[in-house]
Amino acid sequence: MAVRDDIVFRGGILYFVLAFVAIAILVRILILQTVERGKWSEMSDKYVYQTTEIPADRGDILTYDGRLLASSVPYYSIYMDTKSTGMSEYTWHRGIDGLSAGLAKYLGVRSAAAWKTVITDARKRGDRYFLIKRKVDYETLKKLRELPIFREGQYKGGLIAQAENKRILPNNELAARTIGYLNLGEKGNRVGIEGAFDKELAGKNGIAVRQRLTGGDWITVEGVRNISSRDGNDIITTIDIDLQDVASTALANQLKKHNAHHGCAVVMEVATGDIRAIANLELGNDGRYHESYNYAIGESTEPGSTFKLPVLMAALEEGIVDTGDIVDTGTGSVRFYNKIIRDTREEGYGKITVKEIFENSSNVGTSKLITKLYGDRPKDFVDRLCGMMLNQKLDIRIMGEGTPLLRYPGDKLWSGISLPMMSHGYEVQMTPLQILTFYNAVANDGKMVKPRFVTAVSRNGKIIKRYNPEVIINPVASGSTIRKARKMMEGVVENGTAMNLKNNNYRIAGKTGTAQIAKGSKGYGSGSGVSYQASFAGYFPAENPLYSCIVVVNAPSNGVYYGNQVAGSVFTEISDKIYASNFYRDIRKSYADKAASNIPEAGNGHSEDINKVLGRLNVKPRKVPRDEWVKTVERGDTILYSGISINRGLVPDVRGMSLRDAIYLLENSGYRVRYSGMGKVIRQSPEHGARYFEGQVVSIEMNM
Repeated sequence: MAVRDDIVFRGGILYFVLAFVAIAILVRILILQTVERGKWSEMSDKYVYQTTEIPADRGDILTYDGRLLASSVPYYSIYMDTKSTGMSEYTWHRGIDGLSAGLAKYLGVRSAAAWKTVITDARKRGDRYFLIKRKVDYETLKKLRELPIFREGQYKGGLIAQAENKRILPNNELAARTIGYLNLGEKGNRVGIEGAFDKELAGKNGIAVRQRLTGGDWITVEGVRNISSRDGNDIITTIDIDLQDVASTALANQLKKHNAHHGCAVVMEVATGDIRAIANLELGNDGRYHESYNYAIGESTEPGSTFKLPVLMAALEEGIVDTGDIVDTGTGSVRFYNKIIRDTREEGYGKITVKEIFENSSNVGTSKLITKLYGDRPKDFVDRLCGMMLNQKLDIRIMGEGTPLLRYPGDKLWSGISLPMMSHGYEVQMTPLQILTFYNAVANDGKMVKPRFVTAVSRNGKIIKRYNPEVIINPVASGSTIRKARKMMEGVVENGTAMNLKNNNYRIAGKTGTAQIAKGSKGYGSGSGVSYQASFAGYFPAENPLYSCIVVVNAPSNGVYYGNQVAGSVFTEISDKIYASNFYRDIRKSYADKAASNIPEAGNGHSEDINKVLGRLNVKPRKVPRDEWVKTVERGDTILYSGISINRGLVPDVRGMSLRDAIYLLENSGYRVRYSGMGKVIRQSPEHGARYFEGQVVSIEMNM
């Protein structure tokens, strides 16, 4: 009995112990699932599962014909986990010398011995995130992955490569300020097209869930809460990169010649308002000119004599004067209160017509005429100018547009000399783009269109949104006034201040401007202390305007500062290029040459295909090529071959190829292709031989 009781007693104790443990476990489970659920769920996500963001690729910014202006390329920040738990001492000692030599070879920065020292020191410190180098391209990363230790991967070799995109401008500084950039830090800034169309370009980041494995490696878990990233859309601009190059080069050369501080040049398509080129250059501390500020859009200054066009148009529109009316300009100076206004011609112009006042840019004639007509009713004059929208911003999407200024009678700074000063472009302020928009309206038979920088948003080569031309006001003045204004502008080049711009190929219409630059409270200065702004605004060809253009050069300092010489020469260099490339091309000779030859145009492409076609036509090349891809040239009655080099990481030359061959060659080189037009490839961007990264877009333009 005693034995039985003892067994029961012990069994009872065991039972109660097990029951207590079971109850404790149950309570703990309840606590874990309720009270501490959030805590352990967070720890699970942190240590077992991890949600990471998949960055979207930012869209490209393209020229009007599909060539790249801005794109994103992958770069990597390279780190090393020097104390990775999977890295054995054997791997370390066997590979550190080879790793150091490879880093010295592919990254430079320091010698192999120095690399070994810094990495060894980092390992002694136990660095788990030792920075090797930032902004490493993909080609270099592939080489680093083949080095000793690193070839073992992240867990056993400690290699950590963090991907990040870098925005590049394939054309360097061409239109760089208008293309713009994003700086979204504490003092963020959105500049140019990049900033204005950030929403369209940005895309949408995705989400990936990764699971931590034994040993510390992470793998992406498929089908859980993963959300694919959505790449940004592409922006198609109005920029013509060839014309942009011409405008920038011409402006830079003139700025250097006259040692000017800064300048800008803008080319606009008359009918649409499309900005084909916009160059802004400023002298830097390195003695070179750079795109550092968008003067064309953002700098409001006193325009000087280019403002005489709307001034005289206001009077013509009211019908109180005509271009043939006579004004006595006297001996070249006139006093209004304490202000003397002078003409550049010291002896003056005497009695001349209103048209001649404009052609010779007579400050005396303009100020006397406007004061006579509006001296007792200056509000009517300013209201006329406001009616032509000269007091309004253009409301372009790019941020930073300067505010126009038109003094109004009764304003605090209005005085007795305000009217005559405004008549020749002082006590008013406008940006170069605002002035150009008005001149473009005159060229466009009175229709003022808003400057357009972007025509469409595209995705995967398909247009998803268009931006059509916008009319600001139509007409800006009556047909009669517009016709008279155009005649006056033609006269400036034919008979007036811009006769040096006249040529025998096409006619230019425009207006010169030379303005003194005010220096705050110091005024305009005097003598050698005077600073000038030279400008020329106009359009061509005069009889059927297709393009308008303005050039402004600020603070030329080599003794020459007149608009016709400083700014006009840039205008003509640009207009000559456009004329040569777009107007009246005589292609009859090239057709005649082709017709006289019995040799077909073989083009460029795959050598085997070209040989087959030429064989059927009984045409034999001078030398059979060994290269897989070739260029061909017709010489007399035979065809010459030359090989096309294919180098990894360099864009191949696909000009002269069919679309099929061009796409095959580019895609096999690792690039995506965007194309426009039909026929054979006539242009590609980036140019052949440029270093480019796999996965990036190469744009090709085709023509028959």
